[in-house]
Amino acid sequence: MELERKLKKKIKEMKVYLKIHRREEIETVACCDEILLNKSFSKGDLIIKISEQFFGGTLINIEEAIEILKEALYFNIVGENITSVAISHNILPKEGVRSINGIPMALKMMF
Repeated sequence: MELERKLKKKIKEMKVYLKIHRREEIETVACCDEILLNKSFSKGDLIIKISEQFFGGTLINIEEAIEILKEALYFNIVGENITSVAISHNILPKEGVRSINGIPMALKMMF
């Protein structure tokens, strides 16, 4: 029980950047772990840039971000914290996460 309480406290302290992009009637939520903003990662020809322009919205508690992601039809999330908490809330399956140099990321798109 003590471990579970500590884990819940740690999750409450986690912060992420979240930005909502609107194009016509489509909203895409971009969300990344706080420590990843303005960093780049590559694996072969694949590069991901966690830019201020795309991800750098508001710094919020990860639980607030999860509530927004639950409603999102489209999202792009990057980071160990946000992807693992999204999986634990059944927002995406573990198999939907890919990694670039050990940094997990996931996309959700509805067609």
